[in-house]
Amino acid sequence: MKADFGSRWQALSEDVQNEMRAWRLQHPRATFSEMETTLDEQLDRLRACMLEDMALASDVADLCSMPPKERPPCPHCNAPLGPRGKDKRCLRTEGDQLITLERSYAVCPTCGVGFFPSG
Repeated sequence: MKADFGSRWQALSEDVQNEMRAWRLQHPRATFSEMETTLDEQLDRLRACMLEDMALASDVADLCSMPPKERPPCPHCNAPLGPRGKDKRCLRTEGDQLITLERSYAVCPTCGVGFFPSG
């Protein structure tokens, strides 16, 4: 599992902090609710970045690099999944941020079910 995203997260975290400082200076009379809404919008960006990085760092993001015995099993028949190339999948987070993941698409060689493995 790749896990070298600390610098990206740090940079985005600093960006969020700078955006919030600038916003607060521009809105000195903002209500607590307005501050909370704006902060949530900024944190949604950071959250989406972290979710994307974690999903792409998963071993199952690239099934071709995994030995067949280590691949996740089919949820229907328990056979090891086979890679069927990579494909893009677009998801929306709870904060309405769009995440695009390019991950392995898996197919069960026994029952033919195909899907993006979780993890």
